[in-house]
Amino acid sequence: MKLVVLGSGSRGNAFVVTSGGCSLLLDAGFGPRTLVQRAKKVGIDLRGVVGIVLTHEHGDHARGAGALARKVGCPIFASGGTLTALGDRLDGTRRNRITPHRNTAIGPFSVMGCRTSHDAAEPMAFVVGVNGARLGLAYDLGRPTAAVRYLLRGVTGLLLEANHDEILLRTSPYPASLRARIAGAGGHLSNRAAGELLAELCHEKMDSVVLVHLSDRCNRSDIARSEVEQALSARGFRGQLFVARQDEPLDPICVGQEPGQFELGIAG
Repeated sequence: MKLVVLGSGSRGNAFVVTSGGCSLLLDAGFGPRTLVQRAKKVGIDLRGVVGIVLTHEHGDHARGAGALARKVGCPIFASGGTLTALGDRLDGTRRNRITPHRNTAIGPFSVMGCRTSHDAAEPMAFVVGVNGARLGLAYDLGRPTAAVRYLLRGVTGLLLEANHDEILLRTSPYPASLRARIAGAGGHLSNRAAGELLAELCHEKMDSVVLVHLSDRCNRSDIARSEVEQALSARGFRGQLFVARQDEPLDPICVGQEPGQFELGIAG
């Protein structure tokens, strides 16, 4: 499996996984033109996607889903709550409900999801599997629940939220109510919480970790990378650590290969 991070942060999130000539889009938080342009930049033609999987209905995750699905004729997959919340924004598309804790086949890919505690209609984290590789996508978590931990056990690659640095959040110009929401059970994971979860999930076959959904105002890529690297190094992680960028894609990442020497990826 190859993973391409088209972009991730406070203003939009989208990822593509490819295998055997098929592509699956995970979230579509940019306009359709931006999605197509960024994919083309890394050699992916989104006209061939077998489906779009959405974690939840917020604009930075679903903004371009309806328009892109109509443009390329692919189906959309999400929880029942997400599909209902998106409503007429998905008119003219084929919609498929993903049931938590059940495998859904999308082309060659197997997708399983579970509920998260984020403040959306029915948000989900996912694991995408193909040919023995298993890629987890978990962000807008609020808290890493037991269900999320169970879903992500044994993944070979993981896209994990490292949204904010706790000090930068506390000293940010955000109103107190917004700071409380971000740090609360329905909000986002901090760098520290991401490191703790990764230390728990780390195993010898995990080869790729990508930190995603970094806050524009309350985080920096070097801070997130440093804190998470310490947690992973303490567990003997030998794979690759990357930090997603908001405004441009990362180079393709191979998921499911044998971990080698620890190496930092490109920071955003």
